[in-house]
Amino acid sequence: MTAGLPSGLEIWLVGTPTELDAAVTALAATGRFAQRGTRHAMAGADSGRYRLYLRLAVAPAVRRPGRAQSVPTDPSLLDLYQS
Repeated sequence: MTAGLPSGLEIWLVGTPTELDAAVTALAATGRFAQRGTRHAMAGADSGRYRLYLRLAVAPAVRRPGRAQSVPTDPSLLDLYQS
């Protein structure tokens, strides 16, 4: 990281107050909020919905030794990256 630049995962949430509350609660379990904006009411077709900015400091995932990554071998699985 370069000194002076903000770090963390930046997230814009848009939803109802109940949806935002649920999302914030779920995200709080994954890290620490480095910045939390205020809710802003949306207008027009999005009336009744709000937007919220979050910056979440997330610790890097730690791999447990001795556990191999599972690779799906079922040919019926859809490959979304295949053109």
